[in-house]
Amino acid sequence: MHPNVILLTSFYTAFQRLDADAMAACYAPDVQFSDPVFRSLQGAEAADMWRMLTNRAQNFSLTFDGIEADDKSGRAHWVATYTFSQTGRTIVNDIHASFVFRDGKIWRHVDRFDLWRWARQALGAKGWLLGWTPLVRNAIQAQAAKGLAIFRDKK
Repeated sequence: MHPNVILLTSFYTAFQRLDADAMAACYAPDVQFSDPVFRSLQGAEAADMWRMLTNRAQNFSLTFDGIEADDKSGRAHWVATYTFSQTGRTIVNDIHASFVFRDGKIWRHVDRFDLWRWARQALGAKGWLLGWTPLVRNAIQAQAAKGLAIFRDKK
């Protein structure tokens, strides 16, 4: 098995255990992370995002499959199921991830998922009607950034 397949398997296995420190250990110190909610995180910000999310996780489960990797890049598919704390609604988030590796670590991590689908699950009718709009998308991103900043300040 390729070392980067093992690395990604370790990352997602740690995620299943909600072990953000073990997840962060898979990242290069200057990792770059992005997804539809957290548009651009670098280094410790990305690790702290996982710490915040795992710390807040309620009724959490994660499955992963489709891990492929070579010396330079990789990909994976994962599904997280959890309770969204702000509304108490169940989220099933289906995510496709891509990676770039450097020196045996994840240097770039990009998660892709349907933010409108997420908003429909998280926000109910409001998400269904408005979740596709830039206004709601920007509000979700701003709230997430604020939550991460508050979490990092308390560290």
